[in-house]
Amino acid sequence: MNYLFAVLLMLFSVNSTDVTKTLDTATKEVTEVVLESNDQMKFNLSEIKVEAGTTVKLTLKHVGKLPKQVMGHNFVLLKKGVEMKDFAMTAMKAKDNDYIPESTDQIIANTALIGGGESTTIEFEAPEKGEYIFICSFPGHYALMNGKFIVE
Repeated sequence: MNYLFAVLLMLFSVNSTDVTKTLDTATKEVTEVVLESNDQMKFNLSEIKVEAGTTVKLTLKHVGKLPKQVMGHNFVLLKKGVEMKDFAMTAMKAKDNDYIPESTDQIIANTALIGGGESTTIEFEAPEKGEYIFICSFPGHYALMNGKFIVE
């Protein structure tokens, strides 16, 4: 009975970073994150917290109206030690690959580039405990569109 209550509590709880936790059919924990982006080059979250060893299901929603060629957004989670500005300068040259450098080893996970009214979802395993940086790699966006991805 306590197990059922705990599962129901996890299914209906939401914390301040718009992250929810559920159990999938194999009882592995899945952390669901909804991250919004807009035409003013902003994410609605500046910090995302997850637990080590969980699967992260991240949905990026572009709540603006502009097309991706003008105001495209993505979510790029960088590995520890990767310099945000250096990565962004390299990414801006990768237009044909949605501003994700080909054959890079600097990324943990990334979404597709989306435009206004679109959304995309990815799943990835949370990296080891620590603090990571996430950005939008569309040219020039990283300076305003970045945040901390904290694994506890």
